Amino acid sequence: MAGSAGSVGIVEAKRAVFEEPFRFRSGAEIPRFELMYETYGTLNAARSNAVLVCHALNASHHVAGTYAAEADNVGFWDNLVGPGKPLDTDRFFVIGNNYIGGCFGSTGPTSVNPATGKPYGADFPVVTVEDWVAAQARLADQLGIERFAAVIGGSLGAMQALQWALAYPDRIGHSLVIASTPRLSAQNIAFNEVARQAIVTDPDFHGGHYYEHGVVPRRGLRIARMIGHITYLSDDAMMEKFGRVMRRASLGFDFDVDFEIESYLRHQGDKFSTYFDANTYLRITKALDYYDPAVDFGGDLARSFARAKAAFLVVSFKSDWRFAPARSRAMVKALLDNRRIVSYLELDAPGGHDAFLLEDPRYHGALRAYFENIEL
Repeated sequence: MAGSAGSVGIVEAKRAVFEEPFRFRSGAEIPRFELMYETYGTLNAARSNAVLVCHALNASHHVAGTYAAEADNVGFWDNLVGPGKPLDTDRFFVIGNNYIGGCFGSTGPTSVNPATGKPYGADFPVVTVEDWVAAQARLADQLGIERFAAVIGGSLGAMQALQWALAYPDRIGHSLVIASTPRLSAQNIAFNEVARQAIVTDPDFHGGHYYEHGVVPRRGLRIARMIGHITYLSDDAMMEKFGRVMRRASLGFDFDVDFEIESYLRHQGDKFSTYFDANTYLRITKALDYYDPAVDFGGDLARSFARAKAAFLVVSFKSDWRFAPARSRAMVKALLDNRRIVSYLELDAPGGHDAFLLEDPRYHGALRAYFENIEL
């Protein structure tokens, strides 16, 4: 498919190189790193119109538009970002980046470890949301951006938008936190652990050094992705999309595909296993598990949010059972307890967790209005 109407058009990925060491929250360090990123729109003379877009689990720096050689490769938020769209590139300078530890060109497990001349593999440090934001701050420095007009993200990306407001309160004007949570529930951690176990118990995993064996733990990745997709959709959305529609005329009385939903999950798993790195998947899910801004404040979310100075827009979807609206309302309360400026939108949309990627007119209308009221 081509980009939607008002698309930024043909875009080109860029590479930022940092020759100074990067120290992770774990204490581990790498001597240098690179980040892939894309930009849309024009940075104004005052350098006050920059907006950082933080991506979720399986996305990348490719936020909007298409590539000249890959017309079907449309940015994951192309319906939101572009000229005349809610995040209007005629007004804002938008930046998307692939986080450190990723597998789309930024330094991560597939990158060569200069100490060994081989891919880092299992030796790449475990990353955290705090690490991603620290690396993004380095990117902002290199681009000459002292302060973002806004940072926006959905799901895991929203955790980064929140962390920006906490870690760099003077470098962000607005934080847009969509379909997210300040910390995972036990159920969410459980889903992530099952997905990780599917990967690490795959015979082709080889302790994370599968590159040296010329294999990929595809079976584990397939199962991990299938588990993920079940949690991204609501029961109603899954029923509406697939129902109990059969793939064959009658029951097979075997363990091949009988239902459309089975076919869908297998297709998504197969596709994912061809382009995503298993070591990256393990690290991303751990970053999700570890994130908890209140952990250093005795679990008190309000105390942890006292550092923030940005204005907030928090959005949730009633059909999102993975990051339920109650999680967003807890963030809103913590912000209000600190007398911060916060707007909250809770939408009755059927898309489940993935609703943040869809083009709901009420959702996009609210984002458009919010961005239009940001002073530059």
